[in-house]
Amino acid sequence: VWEKIFGIGLVATSEEFGSQGELPSHPHLLDWLATEMIAGKWNVKAFIKLLVTSQTYRQSSHVTDEMAADDPLNRLLGRGPRVRLSAEMVRDQALAVSGLLSSKMYGAPVNPPQPDMGLKAAFGGGIDWKTSRGEDRYRRGIYTTWRRSNPYPSMVAFDAPNREVCTVRRGTTNTPLQALVTMNDPVYVEASQALARRMMTSGGSPEEWIARGFEICLSRNPEPSESDRLIRLFEEVRGKYLKDPKLAEKMATDPIGPAPEGRAIEDLAALTVAGNVLLNLDEMLMKR
Repeated sequence: VWEKIFGIGLVATSEEFGSQGELPSHPHLLDWLATEMIAGKWNVKAFIKLLVTSQTYRQSSHVTDEMAADDPLNRLLGRGPRVRLSAEMVRDQALAVSGLLSSKMYGAPVNPPQPDMGLKAAFGGGIDWKTSRGEDRYRRGIYTTWRRSNPYPSMVAFDAPNREVCTVRRGTTNTPLQALVTMNDPVYVEASQALARRMMTSGGSPEEWIARGFEICLSRNPEPSESDRLIRLFEEVRGKYLKDPKLAEKMATDPIGPAPEGRAIEDLAALTVAGNVLLNLDEMLMKR
């Protein structure tokens, strides 16, 4: 539980507690947490609440040069955690802020949208991925169908294991492919379209729409420089969409569906691009 919340366990080698693993960084804390877990009758939710309300967790995650030199992995817990969300959470959060995420629980696995990678030609029609319809299209990542020979590609890009062997501790990489996924994958394009429609419900100007997007995605107001940059982007791409209505319609409606009545398609398309930028911000993908 500590590893999931802080990014690294009190025993860093959570897959190896034996003689070949690392010793606990804070053995007394580990002992105390064990007694708290037992005293709480193994109530995991209460235990998580204990950790996230602690002073240690609520520290700033800002890293100074001195901190980075003395304790690069934050094993001394001198600052709050700063870790990227897991593969499933990255997708779920994009759907959540866009208003698409389904709260449905339990049931059979589902097939969310994924890029058409031409696998039929290589492996035959039996491997075709037929996207689920309705609410199942937007269910949480934990319900996604998983084939060991053909895992869900966007989650693999964010270090989801292939499940061929048991994986206790996931690795974390940082590659350009991840940005290409969150900018171009059908799931994130549709999430950007839905987010743009949410943003447009607040006010009637680009400034108000952008401010609403920051509130939805980051729970804060934008800095003037941030707002100015996104407004400039909005105006720039809006000009391009005014010259190409078909392209604007595709950006605003494919695959999510027809645009709401009374909304200029070029505004909606340009705001979709701005929403895609918000979904790709460091603050969206990192827990800190």
